[in-house]
Amino acid sequence: MSVTVLVGEGARQVQFGNDAPLSLIAGPCVIESEEHVLRVAQAIRKAVGAFVFKASFDKANRSSVRSYRGPGVREGIRILKKVRNLGLPILTDIHEPAQAETVAEAVDILQIPAFLCRQTDLLVEAGKTGRAVNIKKGQFVSPADIHYAAEKVRSTGNEQIILTERGSSFGYNNLVVDMRGLRIMAESGYPVVFDATHSVQLPGAGGSSSGGQPQFIEPLARAATATGISGVFVEVHDCPEKALSDGANALQLDLLPAFWKRLTAIDRLVKGLAADFPLAPKGSHAEV
Repeated sequence: MSVTVLVGEGARQVQFGNDAPLSLIAGPCVIESEEHVLRVAQAIRKAVGAFVFKASFDKANRSSVRSYRGPGVREGIRILKKVRNLGLPILTDIHEPAQAETVAEAVDILQIPAFLCRQTDLLVEAGKTGRAVNIKKGQFVSPADIHYAAEKVRSTGNEQIILTERGSSFGYNNLVVDMRGLRIMAESGYPVVFDATHSVQLPGAGGSSSGGQPQFIEPLARAATATGISGVFVEVHDCPEKALSDGANALQLDLLPAFWKRLTAIDRLVKGLAADFPLAPKGSHAEV
């Protein structure tokens, strides 16, 4: 079995497949404001061309009850629809089965958070919507076992499934990435994405918030791309030190063009893609 997932339309369509050119999922961790997500979405598109925009309407697993969670489902959907109207495919996460149908009306990919990747009802309801489903591999789940979560979505007749690695728990306040796991996950036949920013997160290391080591985002992303993955997931922010969620492990927005140029060059080499494969649209900052 080899699954290809297509989202978006026309020139903005994005393809996920383990033999396809590298795709990008990017955006701020959480919706901070309508103005902010629209500005960041347009900046990312200018830098890299076609991509999937990601932002959460609710961060239900923040370290502290006092942490900012987002605008909520109703306002979040309204804002995400505006981003989608720019012609961009949209990804956002859901946390409860009841959210699946409502949120699916506004997005192209429903994401299952890592901590919830074994929640059968959530996976099944996401699958029933017919939307593509991105399953984050839990920090506590082995690469060989995440296909069981995919089977729960597939039981609904929906095979539009993406599997995302985001690191495994290693002692206290730390994550590690076993690059072998990316190939093991790909044996399932589903497209595999590497979450380069959550993989450098230091869970709970900031006391009431998580810390991070953003200097390792690109080294890990390069290594993961060299294994032949389908896509890279990065949370980006124009001012990470002021981000309302996960700023400690976000990629600075102005670093994205060169970052993406280097990753697509590695991907092109590994997959034997044509030398003239377009890395970015004419006139973009990432044009080669």
